[in-house]
Amino acid sequence: MTSLNSTDPLLRIYKDAEILRASSGKPLADRVVTDIFTYSEKLAGQVVQRENIGQVEWRERIDRIVISRVFGYPLMLILLGLVFWITIEGANTPSQMIATALFAFQDVLTGVFNALGAPVWLHGLLVLGMYRTLAWVIAVMLPPMAIFFPLFTLLEDLGFLPRVAFNMDNLFKRAKACGKQCLTMCMGFGCNAAGVVSTRIIDSPRERLIAILTNNFVPCNGRFPTLIAIASIFMTSAVALSQSLVAAGFVTLLVLIGISTTFMVSWGLSKTLLKGEPSSLILELPPYRRPKIGAVLYRSIIDRTIFVLRRAIVVAAPAGAATWILANVHVGQLSILGHIAGFLDPFAQVLGLDGFILMAFILGIPANEIVIPVLLMSYLATGQLTEFTSLMELREILVSNGWTWLTAFNTMLFALLHWPCATTLMSMYHETGSKKWTALGFIIPTLIAVSVCFGVAQIVFLLGLA
Repeated sequence: MTSLNSTDPLLRIYKDAEILRASSGKPLADRVVTDIFTYSEKLAGQVVQRENIGQVEWRERIDRIVISRVFGYPLMLILLGLVFWITIEGANTPSQMIATALFAFQDVLTGVFNALGAPVWLHGLLVLGMYRTLAWVIAVMLPPMAIFFPLFTLLEDLGFLPRVAFNMDNLFKRAKACGKQCLTMCMGFGCNAAGVVSTRIIDSPRERLIAILTNNFVPCNGRFPTLIAIASIFMTSAVALSQSLVAAGFVTLLVLIGISTTFMVSWGLSKTLLKGEPSSLILELPPYRRPKIGAVLYRSIIDRTIFVLRRAIVVAAPAGAATWILANVHVGQLSILGHIAGFLDPFAQVLGLDGFILMAFILGIPANEIVIPVLLMSYLATGQLTEFTSLMELREILVSNGWTWLTAFNTMLFALLHWPCATTLMSMYHETGSKKWTALGFIIPTLIAVSVCFGVAQIVFLLGLA
């Protein structure tokens, strides 16, 4: 190994770099990039003549607002809430139409099985278990994704998302992560599995792992139905606004909690398992441009919506069969599902939940969309996934089974923070190639969800508020 002495040019360069970093207070990479762009701008000013000054000026005026420290963050929240509201409001009718059509075809399948003289258990397993679960997942997932992903891609094409990454780069840097993680986090709003795959844009292996392990803390569209339904019936009674607006506002608040958790866990990982300094985000802001509708629809529907839906269907079918078996095989007076829920109940009560809620989340590992229908199936002992015709009907069922505001609030917190779905876990393993990191991707959010719900519940119990 070659040693460096005081006259070695490499040692002098290293010392000069340290002096530069110490004097400027910035990492050397940031200083180099700043100097390159400053020099390039100086050269451009000497030799480039701009013909359309007005167009450049209006772009600069917009950027003064969009990337402003005063207006940038409120604008991001407003647009995020608007996207949620459009998704919530726009997905209701298509979801009902798809559900009606798919469940009507279930009756056709039932007629075929009856005509063939098929055993009752086979009809239950294949039709009431597998097919009904697939129908539910498609009806719940497809419309929100078909709305959310095009809106997300539209903002991407307009040039807004790179500016979001620019705004949040400093926050991620404080958490010892990369600013590009903001883009993968935004993708997680549509689907955490897609968010995990999108971490390929991050060059640093350390920072890419951080992004993979924390992407689950933003709610995907599979968790939106649970969050929206509970928020609409338990958090809007005292507010004289439309339920969709209040639900969108409350979901936005939950998103802020998820983003804050992302920062804290990223910082914690950077100080423990994934120690290191954040890399510099070199991002040249693209010009604002008119989006190409054809490209937006292709990328959002084919590359994202269909891709995610296909993965969800693969894991939802066996989950439906397993759920039907657990709900219809009885030991004594109770189904296996009831016995497991009873076993989990003491632990769940400590978290402000109950055994059936915890069991619904466990059975929802293949697809978060089935948490509410599994819960209703458990409460009503119907033996098959059950849908509710109105929010008031859902409220009556939940309240009659002992729900309070604490149950509702902690269920939403648990839905926000708990373990990833099977599709996301499969994506984690595919992207990392490691069982260890995939296991940590499951364990970390589980511990956080349990700890947060336990802390909230014990404080409420101690103060006698529930």
